[in-house]
Amino acid sequence: MKEHPISRREALRLGAKLVAATALGSAFSACQLATRNTRRQVPVFDVRDYGAVGDGVTLDTAAVQRAVNEAAAAGGGAQVLIRGGRRYLIGTLQLKGGIGFHLADGAELLASVKQEDYAGDGAVLTAREANGLRITGSGTINGRSREFMVRYDEQDEWWRPADFRPRLFVLTGCKDLQVRDITLSQAPSWTLHLMGCESVLVDNIKIRNQLDVPNCDGIDPDHCRDVEIRNCNIVCGDDAIVVKTTRQDTDYGPSANITVKDCVIETQDSGLKIGTETTQDVHDIRFERCEIRSSCRGLCIQLRDEGSVYNVDFRDIKFVSRYHSDPWWGRGEAISLTAIPRTPQTKVGTIHDVRIQNVSGRAENSVRVSGTRESRIRDVRLENVAVTLDRWTKYRGGLFDNRPTTAYPGIEPHGNPGFSIRYADNIVLKKCSVVWGDNRPDYFTHALEANDVTGLELTDFVGEAAHPDRDRAISIT
Repeated sequence: MKEHPISRREALRLGAKLVAATALGSAFSACQLATRNTRRQVPVFDVRDYGAVGDGVTLDTAAVQRAVNEAAAAGGGAQVLIRGGRRYLIGTLQLKGGIGFHLADGAELLASVKQEDYAGDGAVLTAREANGLRITGSGTINGRSREFMVRYDEQDEWWRPADFRPRLFVLTGCKDLQVRDITLSQAPSWTLHLMGCESVLVDNIKIRNQLDVPNCDGIDPDHCRDVEIRNCNIVCGDDAIVVKTTRQDTDYGPSANITVKDCVIETQDSGLKIGTETTQDVHDIRFERCEIRSSCRGLCIQLRDEGSVYNVDFRDIKFVSRYHSDPWWGRGEAISLTAIPRTPQTKVGTIHDVRIQNVSGRAENSVRVSGTRESRIRDVRLENVAVTLDRWTKYRGGLFDNRPTTAYPGIEPHGNPGFSIRYADNIVLKKCSVVWGDNRPDYFTHALEANDVTGLELTDFVGEAAHPDRDRAISIT
């Protein structure tokens, strides 16, 4: 092949281009590396560097708070590190926005038992308008519930609390909030209380409370919007996951657009619940793919105040519901939708547009859809709901639990049908069924009992009376 030599000037020009291209490539690679490093690295504020001792005896509140304050001042998603292998004794901590609060594996925050160590909301961890807050890690927050109790009541089968007992979390008015992976244990009162928060993710947390401590709710979204609660495993004495709109001096708005999914629950009260506090509307709520291993109400809407509850879905849920001792609200109802005035003076709202699909379980009491003369329930659809009614605990039966109310009897003697519907309109039962267990007390009655109901539609309903020689399968009056 004939060669074509290039001139010295062309060689210099091509060499310069090669050098420039190499330099540009190196600069671009360096820029990419710097960008990746910037993304990986955030300032870390180790609480030990601020004087935290972590011996479980020395009060570390001030030291941890200093780390929180400096991380918030640094910005950029700075992380407060609660290093593992230590127990940090704390009172009230005020978390800030734009930070990560990280409990490393083996780290434990230990609640002080002294009331003077608490401030403000009287909670262990608090935040107010802390936007962009991230609470993460595999460590534990221990509320030491037993040490806030004065005695165990043998008759009522629960602990009697002292005058002061803190909540573990009170997070108020926060947006873009995440709580992930941590373990919350032994809460003396409510565990995770979200008040007026928006755009919230609660993911993969464990709650390990005592089953015989009252009011130790698991997760309480209260006046919250755009919330997802998922993959949580909850053991607690009181309501496990409960959506509320409590009475407040500040108008935090309704609770809306809340999804609860893929959770496992054990409780002595309601498993998945709305209410009882319903002072503003609660709407567009989804509960799905959950397992309630024990409860005294499986699925529950308790409307007692002036707000309304509507556009609610329960689907793909398994449950067990049983009686517990008298102080616990609930009498083993499989499902309970009730609209009852809290007081004779209460102008109660309405429950409407509720769908319950692919739900099955074992219970000691009825599926209830129970409005009142003051508030009829309407537009409820139950589809593929299968319940087995049996009795296996020692407690008195033949009751409906209407509490809290002073307008009607709190505990109402009543036979227990499979499905009890009263003061309701436009109720659909499609492919629903009732099976009776081996223990059928006299107060177990019809498969379906309907009183003062309009627009009742039954399609492929299956079930006989508990005592076919005495009662009809279906009673409509």
